[in-house]
Amino acid sequence: MNAEKDKKSISIVIPTYKSAENLTVLVERLKAVLDKCAYSYEIIFIEDASPDNSLEILKDIALKDPRVKIISFSRNFGQQIAICCGLQHSEADAVIIMDDDLQDPPEFIPELIKKWEEGYEVVYAVRKARKEGYLKKIGYRLYYWILANLSSIKIPKDSGDFGLIDRKIVDIINNMPEQDRFVRGLRAWTGFKQIGIEYERAYRYKGEPAYKLFKILKLSTDGIFAFSNMPLRISSALGFIVAGIAFLGIVFTLIQKIITLIFPDNVIAVWPGFSTIVLSILFIGGVQLICIGILGEYIARIYNEVKKRPLFLIKEKVGFKEEKK
Repeated sequence: MNAEKDKKSISIVIPTYKSAENLTVLVERLKAVLDKCAYSYEIIFIEDASPDNSLEILKDIALKDPRVKIISFSRNFGQQIAICCGLQHSEADAVIIMDDDLQDPPEFIPELIKKWEEGYEVVYAVRKARKEGYLKKIGYRLYYWILANLSSIKIPKDSGDFGLIDRKIVDIINNMPEQDRFVRGLRAWTGFKQIGIEYERAYRYKGEPAYKLFKILKLSTDGIFAFSNMPLRISSALGFIVAGIAFLGIVFTLIQKIITLIFPDNVIAVWPGFSTIVLSILFIGGVQLICIGILGEYIARIYNEVKKRPLFLIKEKVGFKEEKK
């Protein structure tokens, strides 16, 4: 990165996918903010094999400004992997992660830098209010409640990836070997001096959001299973509960048979019949499938780790003078 040796620097890492309409405005607003800061800077776009013309637009921007750099993936690897790629290729004293749709306002960046200058090593942005539909808001609240109660570490509520990370923390995250990445969780796991700042998250500038229901669910499960063993404990507890219910059922059945032998016409001698058996089988079978599914999630992650495949494959780089592993 071209910067004076005695001058601190900032890297802006932006994963981009299906946001061709936003990129020019995003860069203009970023430059307007960063040019006023007392730091040199680079803007790193990770083009995640977007099907639109995002790459062509970025190349045109980079041709006019060498501070804009591009990494293009060979295929779509997902937002979290793209962020990690950007962290690995950043060279600055601090890295700011943000989205490409202008929901994370560039004008908020000086607030992040100010806290960093005060000595905080992680400064994350916290959404004041969500501007999504009612059902989506309920879903997010439920997710963060589950995450807070299951996770072994404290992951701040309503904090996304938007935030500033000091070089020391970036190096720690870069050296983490895991394949399933949940960046805000890894950021929280490192500890050190962290602080959150509230901000007003804007509406998407243009285009449709790339994060649909399936991707949101995947990111949510990654956050839970990557930072908690509680689902396994819950499945064990369910097993004990079902076993306890079954044991009570056996005791009740024995008592029922004994009473029926002595008093054939008693009330409890009347069996509910077929429906009871079917419901019992379905209940026990459902619990077993849930437990197997939870176990499968952890096994799948172990399998993914032992394969040792690279996190991403790069098709093209623009603006980088030398390779960085």
